[in-house]
Amino acid sequence: MNREDIIRMAAEVWNSGSFFPIPSSDDIERFAALVAAHEREACAKLCLEEAPSLDGQLCAEAIRARGDA
Repeated sequence: MNREDIIRMAAEVWNSGSFFPIPSSDDIERFAALVAAHEREACAKLCLEEAPSLDGQLCAEAIRARGDA
């Protein structure tokens, strides 16, 4: 994840049109969830790239399932 990804995700949550948006608790939680989902997917893809065997697939599935918890 790079700076542009983080800015894009923050804008997705806080794009209220206000010059000084004040994030609510819900906004912060949504932002954290977006960042976590992005990182989970990056890790899952790395598992598949580094170990394209069944082990890599199982690892990727386990990482993605953490988003459902």
